[in-house]
Amino acid sequence: MGEDTAADVEVAAGAAVDVEAGAKAVGKATTEVWFYHLERAPLERVLPTLLERTLARGWRAVVQVGSKARLAELDELLWTYRDDSFLAHGTPRDGAAAHQPIYLTTGSETPNGAQVRFLVEGAEPGDLGPFERAILIFDGRDEAAREAARAEWRAAEAAGHSVTYWQQDEAGRWQQKK
Repeated sequence: MGEDTAADVEVAAGAAVDVEAGAKAVGKATTEVWFYHLERAPLERVLPTLLERTLARGWRAVVQVGSKARLAELDELLWTYRDDSFLAHGTPRDGAAAHQPIYLTTGSETPNGAQVRFLVEGAEPGDLGPFERAILIFDGRDEAAREAARAEWRAAEAAGHSVTYWQQDEAGRWQQKK
C-alpha cells in the first residue's frame, strides 16, 4: 500500500472518471476504454471509489472478475469497505440482477443494463461496443497483467475504440499518459 490517503485516491479517481464528459453522443460508435495502471493503491482501494463516481453520474456498472474466488472477495469488500458506507450490488447468486446498480460477475452478461464495464484480474473483455466506457484495471507490479493490458490496448484500438491510459504518480494521483 502506498503513502496516499483515501482522499487522494477519491480526488484522483474523481478527476479521471468524469463519466458525464464521456457519455456516448448520438451516433458515436466507439466505447471509451480506460486503462488504470495500479502502482500505489491496491484494487481494494481504487475500485470502490471508481464505482462511487460511476453511480454518482447516474450510470450502472458491471464488474467482471477473472475468478469466482475473487468475485466473493469483492462482493464482501463492497459491503464493508468503509465503516460509514457500502455499495449496493448483486452477484449471479443474489437474484434480481436487472435491479442491481452494480453487478459482479465472472462472465460476459450485463443483466442490469450497465453503461460501464469494469474488467479486473484476468477478466476477458469480450465485446465492449455496447458500453459507454470500459475500465480495465491492472496491477502494474505484475508482468503478466501488464502484458495482458498491452494486448487489450491493441485489441481495443483495432476495434476502433478510444483508449486512454491512467497511471498513479508518486503522490498516488491519477495522471493521464499517452
